[in-house]
Amino acid sequence: MTMAALRRRRKSASMRRSTAAGALLACLAAMVTVGAAFAVEPDEILPDPALEARARAISAELRCLVCQNQSIDDSNAPLARDLRLLVRERLKAGDSDGEVLRFVEDRYGEFVLLRPPLSWHTLLLWIAPVLALIIAVWATARAWRRKQAAAAATPSLAVEPLTSDEEDRLREILAENEGDPPIRD
Repeated sequence: MTMAALRRRRKSASMRRSTAAGALLACLAAMVTVGAAFAVEPDEILPDPALEARARAISAELRCLVCQNQSIDDSNAPLARDLRLLVRERLKAGDSDGEVLRFVEDRYGEFVLLRPPLSWHTLLLWIAPVLALIIAVWATARAWRRKQAAAAATPSLAVEPLTSDEEDRLREILAENEGDPPIRD
């Protein structure tokens, strides 16, 4: 086989692998986004695009009370659907975005907000990530210092030179074994 044929074969195999990887990534991306795309059902969508955009923006700020880690815009839970419909009803009634958020918060509590405001009773919620980072850095530094101290406390394995008696004995052993075949492990 010629060199040119080998290059074509390698290039063809490489292209098949990259095409397969691209197809796999596209499938994964589609699977990730498909849940959010179908959360808002067609019968919920408002005919006015501006009003629908406002409803989507508000829904993205409200937590699904069933899922708790998704917005109501991303959740398929029946309660999330009810909340989406409530948001759209309030917008059709002429409420501002802030009024809709306040209405839902008054009805379900501050927990329904994905980004609760900074206040004295949500302070720990806002500070927790920073505290976790500080604790992780402290623990890592402490473990590193302990490892360094343990390494410093361990006696080093420095090789000392042979004494003249040891050198003489080594020469004797080597002279005795000169005719023997080498030892293999």
